[in-house]
Amino acid sequence: MEHTDISELVTAPVYLQIALDVASRIERGELAEKSKLYGRSVMSSEYGVSPETIRRSLKLLSDMGVVDVQHNSGAVVLSREKASQYVARFSEYTDVKIRRKKLQKMMHEHIQQTRAMMDLVNEITGADDRVSRSNPFRNYEIDIPENSSVIGKTIGELQFWQETGATVIAIRRSDKIILSPGPYIRLESFDTIIFVGDTRAVTAVSSFVDNAE
Repeated sequence: MEHTDISELVTAPVYLQIALDVASRIERGELAEKSKLYGRSVMSSEYGVSPETIRRSLKLLSDMGVVDVQHNSGAVVLSREKASQYVARFSEYTDVKIRRKKLQKMMHEHIQQTRAMMDLVNEITGADDRVSRSNPFRNYEIDIPENSSVIGKTIGELQFWQETGATVIAIRRSDKIILSPGPYIRLESFDTIIFVGDTRAVTAVSSFVDNAE
């Protein structure tokens, strides 16, 4: 006799699972209407549970109109249709339970991922802060356009630091790099000015060299 595999069901109270198995057998026609079910002691041995669990299962099926529990004489199958309704109802219950568990799992994973992201953000922020404290001025590069007003003028003449707040540490010219250029070096078109300063200095230098003749 084929039974529903209780072990494959979503975790639910055992008496509910047994009630489903009995209702499924009635729905399939294995247990015909008006046929008598085994006594509680026999069913408890069949399902490996206590007679009290069987009593609860039959009581549930009785409340649903599937069987009629008769005192001291077992239970009689009343309605195959009611059994089908119970199976459908339990399947809906199981589906909702699966969805709820899936949602709980997704929420848990989302919380874990959010925490991991926040930890990573804090690590990055901390690293940035340490780098900023150890090296508050970053190196920046800006190319001099061919129509810039700074072409042909020296760094000293331009009062570069006073005008921009940036300190020129090198100039890249073609394939050469001029390190620590003095105030007397003249700037040429397409030179790349390498300087240090804060973010405001970047904006100032960009505006300064982009100023056309």
